[in-house]
Amino acid sequence: MTRNLVILSVCVLPSIVNAQQVEEAIKKGNDLYKQQKYEPAKAAYDEVLAKDSTNTIAKFNLGNTAYRLSKPDDAIKSFDQLVAKYKDADEKARAYYNKGVVLSSQKRLEESIEEYKNALRQEPNDKEARENLQKALLELKKRTPPPPKKEDKKKQNKKQKEQPKMNQKDAEQKLKLLEQKEKELQQRLQRQKSKTGTSGNKDW
Repeated sequence: MTRNLVILSVCVLPSIVNAQQVEEAIKKGNDLYKQQKYEPAKAAYDEVLAKDSTNTIAKFNLGNTAYRLSKPDDAIKSFDQLVAKYKDADEKARAYYNKGVVLSSQKRLEESIEEYKNALRQEPNDKEARENLQKALLELKKRTPPPPKKEDKKKQNKKQKEQPKMNQKDAEQKLKLLEQKEKELQQRLQRQKSKTGTSGNKDW
């Protein structure tokens, strides 16, 4: 797909005692994620969620990390939880989009199509979601078997025509008709013989 998963940076954090630690842990996780060090990044996001279980930034980035660690089900679960939590349309669109990317990577095209549509319902101007939706639709179209060609239909019709359609009754009637014709032919030949037999000797 054209777009990688979206990763979020720290914007607004709840005013709590360990806010500074949470912010630092998210930054650390993001840096590790960018360096493709996904296991340590996951540990950093887990650390944030241990301190603040409602932190949607850590949850979102943890979903991305799960995907990178080949744990698509965990990633999908994270994005589903975020869709339920988010109120902002833009945030919901990002979660739907990332879930669509995960599903596309698993070739679960019907499901990914639905998620891209959900993203576009939230954010209609998202070009990348639209592009990925079109790609998924095209890929799905390639999967469905094409209708039988005209040549195949002609062959089928020809085979049907070639198959004997005569039943026993028709065969008996045809046989009787042939016997009748043969009988008539025999009678005609008999008549011709009798005519030539009665004619007398010619005078020369």
